[in-house]
Amino acid sequence: MKQYLLSIFQPDSTGVPDNLPEIMANLEALNDEMRAHGAWVFAAGLHAPSTATVLRADGPDMLVTDGPYVEGKEHIGGFTVIQAADLDEALEWGRRLATVVTLPIEVRPIQDR
Repeated sequence: MKQYLLSIFQPDSTGVPDNLPEIMANLEALNDEMRAHGAWVFAAGLHAPSTATVLRADGPDMLVTDGPYVEGKEHIGGFTVIQAADLDEALEWGRRLATVVTLPIEVRPIQDR
């Protein structure tokens, strides 16, 4: 089974949806379903982009910058790693995740080791 990264793209805002408890309950139900089907590998939410630190090698020196690598209107707010038989199966889990969290989901295969 191949692994896929399902990235959750969240708008840059300080607001929390009024229905967050419902979204989180539905997300946990979907995660449970993924586990039952043997698809769920790992999932996590991320802190705001302002908490990021970027490290960039410049020869023997290291440039350390606070904040996100890229400034934008969206950021990765969380992710799920799944295993699926093929891209079609991964896309179906991605569709289900997008429906639950009501945010865009990027589905990307993880390179084999």
